[in-house]
Amino acid sequence: MTDEQRLAAYDEFAQGVRAELAQVSERMDDLRAQDKVKTATYRQLFAARITLKDIDRRLTERGL
Repeated sequence: MTDEQRLAAYDEFAQGVRAELAQVSERMDDLRAQDKVKTATYRQLFAARITLKDIDRRLTERGL
């Protein structure tokens, strides 16, 4: 794999993480609007959002 291919793969990964983060946040907003913040689904989404935010932060720190 060339350096250009690696960078393209990382860029694609970063886009996917950010898209998933947006989807998770949107689903959480929907559940919050329905007052379902105590559900297992909401808690799973909350954990996923924390993980995705951390990955996004690390990518951003490295300029990706």
